[in-house]
Amino acid sequence: MNPCASIPLRHQNEREEEIGVKMASDDVANLADSLAKTQVDESELSYKGQGLKLDNAQSVEKMVKAIEEFDGLRALRLEGNTIGVEAAQTIAKALQKKSDLQCCHWSDMFTGRLRAEIPPALNSLGDALITAGARLKVLDLSDNAFGPDGVKGIEKLLKSTACHTLQELRLNNCGMGIGGGKILAAALTVCHKESSALGAPLQLKVFIAGRNRLENDGATALAQAFQLIGSLEEVHMPQNGINHPGVTALATAMQHNPQLRVLNLNDNTFTKRGAIAMAEALKHLRNVQVINFGDCLVRSEGASAIAETLREGLPILKELNLSFGEITEEAALEVARSVQHKDQFEKLDLNGNSLGEEGCENLREVMEKMNMADKLGSLSDDEGEPEEDDDEEEEDDDDDDEDVEEEEEEEEEDEEEEGEGEEEKSELNQFSTPPSAPRTPDVSTFLSFPSPDKLLRLGAKRSFLIQQQVDVSDVSKTVEAFLKISSVYKEDDAEVKSAVLESIDAVLCKAFLTPSFQGLSFMSSLLVMLGLLKSEDKLKPVKVVPGHLQCLEHAVKQSYFPREHITVLNAFMARPNKSLEPCSSARDRLKSTLQKLTPES
Repeated sequence: MNPCASIPLRHQNEREEEIGVKMASDDVANLADSLAKTQVDESELSYKGQGLKLDNAQSVEKMVKAIEEFDGLRALRLEGNTIGVEAAQTIAKALQKKSDLQCCHWSDMFTGRLRAEIPPALNSLGDALITAGARLKVLDLSDNAFGPDGVKGIEKLLKSTACHTLQELRLNNCGMGIGGGKILAAALTVCHKESSALGAPLQLKVFIAGRNRLENDGATALAQAFQLIGSLEEVHMPQNGINHPGVTALATAMQHNPQLRVLNLNDNTFTKRGAIAMAEALKHLRNVQVINFGDCLVRSEGASAIAETLREGLPILKELNLSFGEITEEAALEVARSVQHKDQFEKLDLNGNSLGEEGCENLREVMEKMNMADKLGSLSDDEGEPEEDDDEEEEDDDDDDEDVEEEEEEEEEDEEEEGEGEEEKSELNQFSTPPSAPRTPDVSTFLSFPSPDKLLRLGAKRSFLIQQQVDVSDVSKTVEAFLKISSVYKEDDAEVKSAVLESIDAVLCKAFLTPSFQGLSFMSSLLVMLGLLKSEDKLKPVKVVPGHLQCLEHAVKQSYFPREHITVLNAFMARPNKSLEPCSSARDRLKSTLQKLTPES
């Protein structure tokens, strides 16, 4: 849904391709030409995907003029550009008189910026919206990797009257962490209470915050806000390291949102207790159309509980994803039979579970007998039948879950808001280890003797498991992990390539978004190990392989990689070095990418 979708369109030109290059500082004079190519709808001004590098007042002169002269501006698209503090402040001045503005599409607009630049830029833009008396419907700040401090940068805006009318809040892949999640929850709570006092309560409908490391505490804080708000129709919180305590809190909150249509908690860790709590919550809802609990380790007992809920309710369900959940044949068949009388049902995903060859065939037969064979997704990644002792191991895992939870409750008050939560890591690892772990290599084995096969055999949660294993407080271990993972990179093997890059992103994103992480020390150690810098400790560099450089090229293009480190790396890569000669092709590609990303002096 899109509150701005009803805005009438009036295209000034038919050009739909996006400009993907970043402007160098000497290209500012061409901004007018770029502006002429910009799609401007009747109520929308768009600079989407133009790759503009906007550092100062001069660089946004034409943009500011366009904003000032645009009567009735309702939507401003700035995504896909990079905006500095001075440029943001200048844009903000132009927005101070735009009271009609409703939709701020501002995702991915700080690429390459120092993390310290982002909060003041957001503060300026937020203050302008408040001054203007705007009434926002959509606020999208996804893919900005601003961390907890970035949430502080929008805290005032979220509490203000400008957000009393907010319908969609999109904060995907922002690295908020536990601290940021708590700040966000508190701000939404204030917004709801103050708007309610004025007789028009906040009616937030869409909340998106995947890949934010919210964990249990962040998710629980947000759950309390969701319970109060009560108007949510879509909740997307995949890949946040949430375990059953956080899942249970969210389940309770969802019961108080009767219009909920879409619930996406993919790649968190339910275990059976979280799945049962969620199944109970779903019994109170009748408008749910899409459930995505894929890669959530719901296990057989949790799947059976969900099946029971499906038999009794959720009459308009369209999609159910319970993939990669360690579900066995009997429970999978229960789930299949539970969707039989759903007239609007479209897709059932049970891939990556533990059905075995015969179980997969039985599942297909059941779906076919119900005339729903076309609704069943692929089963190509089935893990095979579980070993005989898997049930006992599963029970042991859940007992351990209880022990860990009790330890957490005792120690929770002593944790700092943005601490790494070591006991939570223990719980995450406990939940994330499949009962069939003896059949597959663990993360330590892979990192000690890396190979593509071992990486793939870690399973769909490999990046999460590796992220939890690597101690980013130790720079040398972080560098070592990066080199070990990237050493198995294969350009011509799509599956291995994807697994490596996902794992690299998980480790480096966690590292660079950790406030205490020593980024410069990381760079120095990496340069030493690549043979680009001599070590005072006489450390022996690794034998550089193309994968090291190809993964580094990927990493520097991600929003989590600090801009200042790109400059340092570019300087060293520009020097001739024999250690990189065997990888000349990968070296040249990396050098070219660094040169494009490095700001000109």
